Amino acid sequence: MTIEDEVLEVAAALVDAFGSHDVERYFASFAPEATFVFHTTPRWLGTRAEYEQEWRSWEKEGFRVLSCESSDQSVQVLTENVAVFTHSVRTRLWGGNEIQRERETIVFRRVLDAGWLAVHEHLSPDPTPEDAA
Repeated sequence: MTIEDEVLEVAAALVDAFGSHDVERYFASFAPEATFVFHTTPRWLGTRAEYEQEWRSWEKEGFRVLSCESSDQSVQVLTENVAVFTHSVRTRLWGGNEIQRERETIVFRRVLDAGWLAVHEHLSPDPTPEDAA
């Protein structure tokens, strides 16, 4: 299996966990020192623990992921232990009929005895017109 295949497999598992609101499996995809930049959050999150705390606050407000679809996937292998995954995501949240359209970059690092873990995630709105997506 190539590094690209490995990263695509790990990214698919991360997206699946997110899309099914499997919180434990989703956060297990990230290294403890991972950082996060979301257009929906006023500050960047400097650790997985900070993101988990933010996630719990969203859940208290009714946040729940119903589905997430990934497309336009690309993997850029930087070294044998670092790769950048980019894709477009379409997410449906509980309580809304609207699909959130975003683009995402996730940096993965191969960790001894843990495999590939996400160490940085950046999410931004997708400006592509809906009919062109």
